[in-house]
Amino acid sequence: MLWACDDSSPEEPTPQNPALTLQHPEYFPNNIPMPADNPLTEKGVELGRMLFYDKQLSADGTVSCASCHQQSKAFTDGLQFSEGVNGKMGDKNSMSLANLHWTSRFFWDGRAKTLEEQALEPISDIREMNLEIGEAVARLQADQDYPERFKTAFETDQIRPEFIGKAIAQFMRTLISGDSKFDQWIKGEIALSPTEQAGMELFFTHPDPSLQIRGGNCGDCHLGFLTSGDRNGFLGFHNNGLDMDEHLNQGLASVTGKDTDRGKFKAPTLRNIALTAPYMHDGRFETLEQVLDHYNEHIQMNSNLDILILEASNEPIKPGEDIKLHLSDSEKEAIIAFLHTLTDEKFITNPKFSDPFK
Repeated sequence: MLWACDDSSPEEPTPQNPALTLQHPEYFPNNIPMPADNPLTEKGVELGRMLFYDKQLSADGTVSCASCHQQSKAFTDGLQFSEGVNGKMGDKNSMSLANLHWTSRFFWDGRAKTLEEQALEPISDIREMNLEIGEAVARLQADQDYPERFKTAFETDQIRPEFIGKAIAQFMRTLISGDSKFDQWIKGEIALSPTEQAGMELFFTHPDPSLQIRGGNCGDCHLGFLTSGDRNGFLGFHNNGLDMDEHLNQGLASVTGKDTDRGKFKAPTLRNIALTAPYMHDGRFETLEQVLDHYNEHIQMNSNLDILILEASNEPIKPGEDIKLHLSDSEKEAIIAFLHTLTDEKFITNPKFSDPFK
């Protein structure tokens, strides 16, 4: 299905810069409008792709957006923490970039409200690209190619920070992952193996031992066909029992100022999850097996632990007992088999998403 962007924007597409439609499976939500001030256009996406891969947007010319978001790894980098210019290290794991049109808050702590805002922040962050945004503008303005490209995309060759953010955001919105084995199953094109089918059912089932219903509880936070925790506002942020109170990271609390939000982080999409290790906001788990072992046996009690975790067990919860999911080894293997069906080979090889400088 093709979903048309909102063309009521004051920055209208032109014959030289035609509007694009965002291509996605018909079962992805269709009620998310394109930003009115940043419609998707051919030249905007083309410009954003160049900026995404351009290392001159870093202080020493060694780092681009793509350095931490590599296509072959579903736009992550395979590291616990990414390395920015001058060897500076971040303190969060690089998030996958997929199906961002359906995301309403960005970064692990949700500090960016829009994709346009998210696109600009790493440029000036001292741990990442460490380039003052005014200097970024000056570099692009002095480039022999970029002013004309900005003129075609935004009808002015006078480059401004917001145009940089808009262009990169347009490109990132095109990073649609919707052709995995799971998608092919949804469309009735293939059958899942018995193990994958069992894993899918466990993934989307909330356990209820009183009714003898076994489940993995994954789909309570990673919702629907997008397997994403994104919901309006901060509803998609959860404390999933990684640490006890004294070790909780601020997480969402750094944005809201509420102590009850300590330890809450965005539930990311699990699309292509087999390609995006290590896992969690701090990259503490190297494998999917370790992730499931955490939920199954190692939940840490804290005052902000999510109710979706507190109520999830395949065995009756007794007062004073540690919270455990109580999945069997075969059930864990089935869930992991299902998670591998979320890998989209076309997504990680699509030439439209690749480095335009190569």
